[in-house]
Amino acid sequence: MNESVNKRAIVVGIFIVLGVLFLVGGVLTIGNLHSTFQKKMNVSSVFGDVNGLASGNNIWFSGVKIGTVKKTEFYGHSQVKVIMNINIESKQYIRKDAKVKVSTDGLIGNKILVIYGGSASAPEIEEGDTLSNEAMLSTETIMSTFQKSNLNVLALTKKLGAGEGTIGKLLNSDSVYNNIAATTHSLQMASANAQTLIGALGNFSAKLNKNGTLVNELVTDTVVFNSLKASVIKLHSIADSATIFVNNLKEASANPKSTVGILLHDEQSGANLKATIGNLNSSSKKLDQDLEALQHSFLLRKYFKKESQKTGN
Repeated sequence: MNESVNKRAIVVGIFIVLGVLFLVGGVLTIGNLHSTFQKKMNVSSVFGDVNGLASGNNIWFSGVKIGTVKKTEFYGHSQVKVIMNINIESKQYIRKDAKVKVSTDGLIGNKILVIYGGSASAPEIEEGDTLSNEAMLSTETIMSTFQKSNLNVLALTKKLGAGEGTIGKLLNSDSVYNNIAATTHSLQMASANAQTLIGALGNFSAKLNKNGTLVNELVTDTVVFNSLKASVIKLHSIADSATIFVNNLKEASANPKSTVGILLHDEQSGANLKATIGNLNSSSKKLDQDLEALQHSFLLRKYFKKESQKTGN
């Protein structure tokens, strides 16, 4: 009888121990309390504002939980020192120049610390190191910024309504609007004229390709082109000859010993030439008088009379 009672007590004791072991294992697994038994190292960082961060909040690095916040305490005048418990297995991945920032777990969740950055050339962190941090905008700061933005928009709207500034005048002044409308109309007219000009140029280009036209012949007919080319060459040659003649005439006129130079520069020669021309005119008049006298002489009168009758007939 006693043996059966002892056996029953032993079995019950075994089941109770197994139940306690399973309960402890479940609690450790669900609560992630197994990390409590891991070796830790203390690292700190000083913040101006922790935004509600508290002891026990998680610490993340590259999306992996590596520790928890041990405690927060005031530091200096108005700063907060955060002491972090970090798994010692993670120290080889975190560098001394890494940074810390306060973030949230999800859109609306508990505050967490995020360690990021760090260069491969920097040494790994050690016990008691202090990491630098990045200032984060708080909700109050964001709302204050929005409030200032709203006030600026309100002031701008009032100025626009009062007609101040370029946009305000544009919205409230009919004359400015009319000027812009007139300018737009002018631009539309200019665009229409440009389209017309482009069409005219297109028609002109089409006529250039039409056979039988002068321009088409000039462009496509090699005979006409060669003739024009030869004419241009001849005109060029004539122009060169005229240039040479004019230059020679200038040189001759500039030389006082040449005939042209004497006529242009020697006054005596000019006077003699003038006297010679006068003598020729006088001789011509006398010759006319002599011929008139011969016509009326009795020896030639009959001859000139017959000639005049023949002419009359």
